[in-house]
Amino acid sequence: MHNTVLWIYIVLLLVGGLIGFFKGKSQVSLIMSAAFAAGLILCALGLVFKDYVADILLAALLVVFAMRLAKTKKFMPAGIMLIATLVVLALRNLRF
Repeated sequence: MHNTVLWIYIVLLLVGGLIGFFKGKSQVSLIMSAAFAAGLILCALGLVFKDYVADILLAALLVVFAMRLAKTKKFMPAGIMLIATLVVLALRNLRF
Protein backbone atom coordinates (compact mmCIF):
# COMPACT_ATOMS: atom_id res chain seq x y z
CA MET A 1 0.00 0.00 0.00
CA HIS A 2 2.87 2.37 0.78
CA ASN A 3 4.22 2.23 -2.75
CA THR A 4 0.76 2.55 -4.30
CA VAL A 5 0.14 5.76 -2.39
CA LEU A 6 3.57 7.04 -3.38
CA TRP A 7 2.99 6.26 -7.08
CA ILE A 8 -0.37 8.08 -7.03
CA TYR A 9 1.32 11.08 -5.42
CA ILE A 10 4.11 11.04 -8.02
CA VAL A 11 1.52 11.16 -10.82
CA LEU A 12 -0.30 14.06 -9.11
CA LEU A 13 2.99 15.89 -8.67
CA LEU A 14 3.92 15.51 -12.34
CA VAL A 15 0.45 16.48 -13.55
CA GLY A 16 0.55 19.56 -11.33
CA GLY A 17 3.91 20.56 -12.76
CA LEU A 18 2.61 20.14 -16.29
CA ILE A 19 -0.49 22.21 -15.53
CA GLY A 20 1.67 24.93 -13.99
CA PHE A 21 3.84 24.94 -17.09
CA PHE A 22 1.05 24.99 -19.67
CA LYS A 23 -1.36 27.24 -17.82
CA GLY A 24 1.01 29.59 -16.03
CA LYS A 25 4.08 29.28 -18.29
CA SER A 26 6.09 28.33 -15.19
CA GLN A 27 9.24 26.44 -16.11
CA VAL A 28 10.23 26.34 -12.44
CA SER A 29 7.04 24.43 -11.62
CA LEU A 30 7.78 21.86 -14.29
CA ILE A 31 11.45 21.44 -13.35
CA MET A 32 10.82 21.19 -9.61
CA SER A 33 7.94 18.75 -9.97
CA ALA A 34 10.04 16.58 -12.29
CA ALA A 35 13.04 16.70 -9.93
CA PHE A 36 11.03 15.75 -6.84
CA ALA A 37 9.12 13.11 -8.81
CA ALA A 38 12.40 11.61 -10.01
CA GLY A 39 13.64 11.32 -6.43
CA LEU A 40 10.39 9.77 -5.30
CA ILE A 41 10.43 7.35 -8.25
CA LEU A 42 13.87 6.17 -7.19
CA CYS A 43 12.49 5.56 -3.71
CA ALA A 44 9.37 3.79 -5.00
CA LEU A 45 11.43 1.50 -7.23
CA GLY A 46 13.67 0.56 -4.34
CA LEU A 47 16.80 2.02 -5.91
CA VAL A 48 17.25 4.17 -2.83
CA PHE A 49 17.48 1.68 0.01
CA LYS A 50 16.75 4.03 2.90
CA ASP A 51 13.04 4.43 3.66
CA TYR A 52 13.52 7.84 5.19
CA VAL A 53 14.72 9.45 1.92
CA ALA A 54 11.15 9.56 0.57
CA ASP A 55 10.00 11.03 3.90
CA ILE A 56 12.67 13.74 3.65
CA LEU A 57 11.57 14.59 0.12
CA LEU A 58 7.93 14.71 1.19
CA ALA A 59 8.83 16.92 4.18
CA ALA A 60 10.66 19.30 1.83
CA LEU A 61 7.57 19.42 -0.38
CA LEU A 62 5.47 20.20 2.71
CA VAL A 63 7.64 23.23 3.34
CA VAL A 64 7.47 24.36 -0.29
CA PHE A 65 3.68 24.05 -0.50
CA ALA A 66 3.20 25.72 2.90
CA MET A 67 5.35 28.66 1.80
CA ARG A 68 3.43 28.97 -1.48
CA LEU A 69 0.10 28.84 0.35
CA ALA A 70 1.26 31.52 2.81
CA LYS A 71 2.56 33.69 -0.03
CA THR A 72 -0.40 33.46 -2.41
CA LYS A 73 -3.20 32.94 0.14
CA LYS A 74 -4.91 30.81 -2.53
CA PHE A 75 -5.94 27.29 -1.66
CA MET A 76 -5.51 26.04 -5.22
CA PRO A 77 -3.08 24.46 -6.00
CA ALA A 78 -0.71 24.80 -3.03
CA GLY A 79 -3.31 23.98 -0.37
CA ILE A 80 -4.49 20.84 -2.13
CA MET A 81 -0.91 19.63 -2.61
CA LEU A 82 -0.11 20.47 1.02
CA ILE A 83 -2.99 18.27 2.18
CA ALA A 84 -2.09 15.52 -0.31
CA THR A 85 1.52 15.56 0.89
CA LEU A 86 0.42 15.32 4.52
CA VAL A 87 -1.83 12.37 3.71
CA VAL A 88 0.91 10.55 1.79
CA LEU A 89 3.43 11.16 4.56
CA ALA A 90 0.97 9.89 7.17
CA LEU A 91 -0.02 6.80 5.18
CA ARG A 92 3.62 5.93 4.51
CA ASN A 93 4.41 5.98 8.21
CA LEU A 94 1.29 4.35 9.63
CA ARG A 95 1.60 0.65 10.25
CA PHE A 96 -1.53 -1.43 9.76
